[in-house]
Amino acid sequence: MTSIIPALDTRTAEGSALQAVLLDMDGTLVDTEGFWWDAEVEIFAELGHELGEEHREVVVGGPMTRSASYLIHATGADITLPALSSLLNARFEELVDRGVPLMPGAARLLTELAAHEVPTALVSASHRRIIDRVLKSIGPDHFALTVAGDEVARTKPHPDPYLLAAVGLGAEPARCAVVEDTATGVAAAEAAGCRVVAVPSVVPIEPAEGRLVVGSLEEVDLAFLRGLINGMP
Repeated sequence: MTSIIPALDTRTAEGSALQAVLLDMDGTLVDTEGFWWDAEVEIFAELGHELGEEHREVVVGGPMTRSASYLIHATGADITLPALSSLLNARFEELVDRGVPLMPGAARLLTELAAHEVPTALVSASHRRIIDRVLKSIGPDHFALTVAGDEVARTKPHPDPYLLAAVGLGAEPARCAVVEDTATGVAAAEAAGCRVVAVPSVVPIEPAEGRLVVGSLEEVDLAFLRGLINGMP
């Protein structure tokens, strides 16, 4: 984890305050959901199995152990979970090392949050070794702390990663705005008691109480996130 910076009071006239912003990584800030799918397709092809799009909708946004377990069960591939996880991580790293594109609006949003000293955390189901590689493209200085999927007892869709991030930033979960791209991540954030902005990457996400759905990060800025905490826009 990186060093923690003090929370800035972003209190509004209504008396509510945005205390922190918690951001997912894959598919939210960086366009890597396709990388994971490519790695899965390539590895299973080498194992003699073809993955259809119906599998992609199941594994998107999930932690490595859940996705790998599902694919082994669905295909009947003759490989253990630890062995498959190792192969997938290694293949993903190869793809990431070629360069990771940021999602539209990601760089602007991160720059704005940093300019206003809003405490910001990266909360991902990916393992630490993956996060550290991707951070080279995103810029580690944008985050007061980062939480990896292999650093918590229960990762997404459980609330633990977001609760850990909120505590680390000294923020109340209800005063944290979370930006996620998958139903798994949204479930984790909402279970933690956070307000959520969903930016669906592969599978659609429906609006709900305490949750807004937008088409792109280009629609999200600091004013938008403050409004989310205040029950707006």
